[in-house]
Amino acid sequence: MNIQSTLLWVLRLVAAAIMLQTLFFKFTGAEESIYIFSAIGMEPWGRTGTGVMELIASALILWPRTTHLGSLLGVGLMSGAIFFHLTKLGIEVKGDGGLLFYYALTVFICCVILAVVYKDRFLSLLKKSLK
Repeated sequence: MNIQSTLLWVLRLVAAAIMLQTLFFKFTGAEESIYIFSAIGMEPWGRTGTGVMELIASALILWPRTTHLGSLLGVGLMSGAIFFHLTKLGIEVKGDGGLLFYYALTVFICCVILAVVYKDRFLSLLKKSLK
């Protein structure tokens, strides 16, 4: 395995691990998750739906043939998370020191890099769908 391949796997694992780790809190209705999604007016469906989408994004990112799709979904999901942190929630939520915001930013950066690296797969898929 070369260095580029290793770095791409690190990006995949970091993005997927962070999203998968937060699923427990979303699906069990942890106090912080309920607070966040109530504050943005999306409790409970937004919390559950976001959790399902993060699970799908993580699976797609980890499967090499679909990393490009998962990374695009991850960019979208984390764009929403970052947006709500910057507009309604604030960087720090319930005394977390900004941890959730920094996790969202980390996943966003990993997914953007993966999307750029695999942009040819997007273009190929787009060309096939336009035929």
